[in-house]
Amino acid sequence: MNAAVWAQWAVPGKVRAFTTLRHGAGISLPPFDHFNLGNRTAADGDDPATVERNRVELVERFALPCAPHWLRQVHGIEVLRFLAPPPATAGGGWERVLSAPRAPDATPPHPSPAFAGEGVEPIADASVTSTPGVVLAILTADCLPVVFANEDGSEIGAAHAGWRGLAAGVLENTVAAMRSPPDRIVAWLGPAAGPQAYEIGAEVFDAFVSQDGNAASAFVATRPGHWRVDLYALARQRLAKLGITRVHGGDLCTISDPQRFFSHRRDARTGRMATLVWMQP
Repeated sequence: MNAAVWAQWAVPGKVRAFTTLRHGAGISLPPFDHFNLGNRTAADGDDPATVERNRVELVERFALPCAPHWLRQVHGIEVLRFLAPPPATAGGGWERVLSAPRAPDATPPHPSPAFAGEGVEPIADASVTSTPGVVLAILTADCLPVVFANEDGSEIGAAHAGWRGLAAGVLENTVAAMRSPPDRIVAWLGPAAGPQAYEIGAEVFDAFVSQDGNAASAFVATRPGHWRVDLYALARQRLAKLGITRVHGGDLCTISDPQRFFSHRRDARTGRMATLVWMQP
């Protein structure tokens, strides 16, 4: 059984990207069956040793050039630049990218990335690299994973774009952190909660429409105070404003496909898929 959905996008062949599936690999037991790669679920989550075995299988099964750089995702907008494969050490393997400067009196919605030493996942929701062989990783179970590559395959990025991060500017920060002009960047939208199944309330609607009235086109009213939202459309709108129009993917729904995808909205207690991107060394 296939264990991944590979990105279909117009980038050089040395750039590889895919999202794992819940079956076809791994040893996690229900409700995390089988290829759960997330180790930061709730207190009643998967066994950490099992997740680690799944992560080892991930590297071996897909012949990754190194272990992925996992992030401690907080639905924020901070971006890291990884300079080398793991193990990254403080000041040596990564650097925080202060992209899209805030106003002097602005308060960040989440803590800035912190690093406590080898083996500890840094806090961030996106990462970039220009180093071949470095594998970037995003964990999701309904949130939108977005990967980037420039047209000559010399730089890549990956972003975790749940609705909070998407509204707060995680895609804008990721693109700003890249050294490539936006008109030379290509994006792929991985599996996420789809527009026919993802119903939200006024908090989400207001978070986008208050910033841009055109965002209303990505919402369909369902009942008083509720809408179905198209995360893919919202991401495309924001990327287009940045000058990125070569956007692929955006046609899969994690909620409505339980055979292939984990979904927090559908199942509550569930595992996490990984979306990976790297440049072959």
